[in-house]
Amino acid sequence: MAAAVRRLLKELQDIQNDPSEEIVFLAPIDDESILRWRAVLRGPRDSPYEGGRFELHISVPEQYPIRPPTLTFVTPVCHPNVHFETGEICLDILKSQWSPAWTLTSTCLAIQVLLANPEPSSPLNCDAANLLRCGDVMGYRSLVGLYTRMYALPQEHLQ
Repeated sequence: MAAAVRRLLKELQDIQNDPSEEIVFLAPIDDESILRWRAVLRGPRDSPYEGGRFELHISVPEQYPIRPPTLTFVTPVCHPNVHFETGEICLDILKSQWSPAWTLTSTCLAIQVLLANPEPSSPLNCDAANLLRCGDVMGYRSLVGLYTRMYALPQEHLQ
């Protein structure tokens, strides 16, 4: 676990020294455990998620970076590769394609890219995936935009 703590402290320092435009917030949840993090991603530009803020919970295993972290959306997200109720994310780097070269920042950025580039052939949300599979991009963008407005817009946008 000492290696994981050292690595996470280094990542936290890198985040503070070089913040990302795409990531609004990325830090441990509290001072009790460096293995529990919170992230907030901006919705990708030119996507139906644009303008949204999407919160993720990150659980880091003691064997990090050898084993991947578990990331789940806290904000409800309508996306073919995200389970709407649990927030589970279907992304190969979170499972079989994980490498210790990935950081929490690069993993969050990969999830942000996934938002704009869904893969309907491996869905966790069949309704969203079926819209894309049958070529109804307008319907898909409309549905995603609706959920983004309902759940992911910052409060100041709602007044």
